[in-house]
Amino acid sequence: MQPLIDHARSYHRRSAERPEEFDRLAQGQAPQVLFITCSDSRVVPALITGARPGELFELRTAGNIVPPYASRPPTGEAATVEYAVEVLGVADIVVCGHSHCGAVGALVRGDDLTAVPAVRDWFAHAAPRPEGPVGDPAVGGAVQNHVLTQLLRLRSYPCVERRLAHGTLRMHGWYYEVHTGSVLAHDARADLFRAL
Repeated sequence: MQPLIDHARSYHRRSAERPEEFDRLAQGQAPQVLFITCSDSRVVPALITGARPGELFELRTAGNIVPPYASRPPTGEAATVEYAVEVLGVADIVVCGHSHCGAVGALVRGDDLTAVPAVRDWFAHAAPRPEGPVGDPAVGGAVQNHVLTQLLRLRSYPCVERRLAHGTLRMHGWYYEVHTGSVLAHDARADLFRAL
């Protein structure tokens, strides 16, 4: 923890070297992309994309799960998607899964999650259960299928459905390989994940 504290203490000195950037950020945000990914600490959207502050609106959930849309009670995930699409007017949504995903791995293996009931109940939103070889530690194919399922789920959100119908929103499925740093994107025409 101490290195993180030390960095936070000195951050204002480094930011003072770029006052125009921070003045711009103080005026508001206008990100072009809603980036939905896993809470996994190895997945850092700004490092993967090279985004600067203000360029990505992020939604991070265990297993990059997008729960089914429900207006009552509203979820934090639905509020984040709606805000990004309706208020910020993002032009793109990326759902980015990753290799070695503990959430998808647990689902593929059918792990007993009774000791973590909140996790178990959250993972129920991932249905249908992703398929893949049980012995594959990267769970690559299962994660890629899971990403596509979450993209389909997003299409049921009224704000997303509306913007897609008007042609003012694009959706992308990505797969990040933790062990190589490679990013693959879903090619809808070929129904394959290909290198960016």
